[in-house]
Amino acid sequence: MTETNVESSKLPPAVEAFVLRWGDLGGQWGVNRSVAQIQALLLLSDRPLTAEDIADKLGLARSNVSNSIKELLNWKLVSRVPVLGDRRDHFVAETDMWQMASKVAQGRKEREIDPMVAAIHAAMEQADDPHISKEVRLRLSNMNDFITTVDTWYGQMIQVPPQQIMRLIRLGAKVVNLLKYVGGKDKSKG
Repeated sequence: MTETNVESSKLPPAVEAFVLRWGDLGGQWGVNRSVAQIQALLLLSDRPLTAEDIADKLGLARSNVSNSIKELLNWKLVSRVPVLGDRRDHFVAETDMWQMASKVAQGRKEREIDPMVAAIHAAMEQADDPHISKEVRLRLSNMNDFITTVDTWYGQMIQVPPQQIMRLIRLGAKVVNLLKYVGGKDKSKG
C-alpha cells in the first residue's frame, strides 16, 4: 500500500471514536457491531462509500461488509446511490435523525411487537377454555388491553408530523404536569 492510501484510509480521531462507540452501542441494541460501525461511518461520511472503501476504513472483511450492508439496506438505514463514471455500488446513510428513528421503530415493531400482538390475540381467542383460570384470563386481558393501546398509539403517532412530536418532546415535564392536572390525583401516590 502506498503512503497516500494508508493516509486516506485513516479516520479522523473524532470519527473513529464515534464509529467505535456506535459499534459498542449496537451490541446493547441487539445489532451486530460491524453493522453499527458501518452505519456510523456512513452517517459521518461526506461522500458515498463503496463496500471496498468501508472495508478499508474499518479494517473489516469484504464479506462482513457485504452482509452488514444487506442488513442496513433491509432496515432502510442506508441506500445505494449511483456515482457518475463508477459501476460499483456506493452507499449513503439516512442522516435525518427523525427518519432514522422512525425506520428503526417501524422495523422493531414489525419484528418484535407485531408477533407479540398476534400471540396475545391468539391466546385471547382460546381464553374461554375451562382449564384456564379466571386470574390467567384477567392477565391475558390486561396484556391485550396494554398491547392494543400501544399498537394503536404507535399507529396514531406515526401520522403526526415530526415537528409536532419534537415540540411535544421538548415540553418534557410540562406534559407530565399537564397530565396530572387533567387526569386528577395520581393513583400511584395513594
